[in-house]
Amino acid sequence: TSVLGQARNHIARLNADGTLDAAFNPNANYTIESLAVQADGKILLGGSFTTVGGTTRNYIARVAADGTLDTSFNPNANNSVSSVAVQADGNILLGGGFTTVGGTTRNSIARVATDGTLDTGFNPNVNGSVNGVAVQADGQILLWGFFVTVGGTERNNIARVAADGTL
Repeated sequence: TSVLGQARNHIARLNADGTLDAAFNPNANYTIESLAVQADGKILLGGSFTTVGGTTRNYIARVAADGTLDTSFNPNANNSVSSVAVQADGNILLGGGFTTVGGTTRNSIARVATDGTLDTGFNPNVNGSVNGVAVQADGQILLWGFFVTVGGTERNNIARVAADGTL
């Protein structure tokens, strides 16, 4: 709740010399568990929060480089987002404990476009939580967490899916 004696709720940015960047203050109302920086400098936040800067943002949000909320981006997960990763094409992978994104069923892993809309063609369908997501250099996606199946096939706690979401 504070950094270097200054109030900061769950996220802060330090300057290269270790001082607090006083202008950067997204003000999340609860834990941020993951972040990723897009090529354009915007910052994706995933976690257990439900507001950023006083505006409702359920578990996933994007802020500008100055920390202000990007109001055009609102994927709206229904539970925590533990991991955020950006693919080479700019699409955004979300891993967590959610069961819907944007009102559509997605079990613990989803992909959204840069505007926050759900990629309906990507659905690995994991049967438990996804705590981490990483994109390999070849575009394949590693998932890890507390699950035993991916797309109905046994995969205990770690799996790799193709860029299209197939196991």
